[in-house]
Amino acid sequence: MIFDSDFLKKLEYLSLASRRIFRGQLLAQRRTRQMGGGIEFADHRDYASGDDLRYLDWNIFARLGNRLIKRFEEEEDLHVYIFLDCSRSMSAGTPNKFDYAKQIAAALAYIALADLDRVSVIAYAEKIYEIFPLTRGKRHILSLLRFLEQCKLSGEETNLATVAGDFIHRKQRTGLVVVISDLFDPHGFQNGIDSFRYRNYEPNVVQVHDRSEANPKLLGDLQLVDVESGKPRDVTISESVLRQYKKKFAEFLDSVRKYCVGNGLRCTISQTSEPFDELILRMMREA
Repeated sequence: MIFDSDFLKKLEYLSLASRRIFRGQLLAQRRTRQMGGGIEFADHRDYASGDDLRYLDWNIFARLGNRLIKRFEEEEDLHVYIFLDCSRSMSAGTPNKFDYAKQIAAALAYIALADLDRVSVIAYAEKIYEIFPLTRGKRHILSLLRFLEQCKLSGEETNLATVAGDFIHRKQRTGLVVVISDLFDPHGFQNGIDSFRYRNYEPNVVQVHDRSEANPKLLGDLQLVDVESGKPRDVTISESVLRQYKKKFAEFLDSVRKYCVGNGLRCTISQTSEPFDELILRMMREA
């Protein structure tokens, strides 16, 4: 049971913490300019026949004779799309990467729902498998947790580019996209993130991995099995091979950081040994 009573207490604590840090905002409160709907002044536009005279700026009209309509900013709820990697590589690790990713998804969703943002969770691997539809309000958290509990490792290889294309084709309103994954995508995770960027979504990347993936303790003649494709390979692992692997893995994580920084995206990299609640607090402080 991933989501027990202690877990729910941690979610409530994280929600309260997010309010202290962001005064009720998850990562950023989106606003849209709508004339007359809000209370915070934005700008003016010229009067047009049929406009509501209640929004005419009478002070400017009295001083200058110009007929200008006041425009106001109206707060608009943020759409948060959480993409949960369900590929087979997420089964690795202690604790399990997939369970860890589900805890992160639950925490971010809880904070967003408490802030009255709209949240959807998309379970994916080489394609979209299941979607928890956009919902609003903290009263829906239990149904969202049930959805996450029932999510299974569905696919083999990850193909974020295909998933992003499918999602965009469904014409969802733009918003915040949070990709929670180990990013072991043979097609390149960047292609999928780029698809979101080019369609005016705001991607956030959460890369999770196990300590043994970064620093394996393997030596000798072994048969290794690709956890996503299931293909075996006979290898001889020496100290020098191990050093090369560790260097490659560190370079992979560095490439994730550089890609995100270079494109102005938020990026969080975490080992599963980091308690999920500490990770969420770190994400909020960094944001």
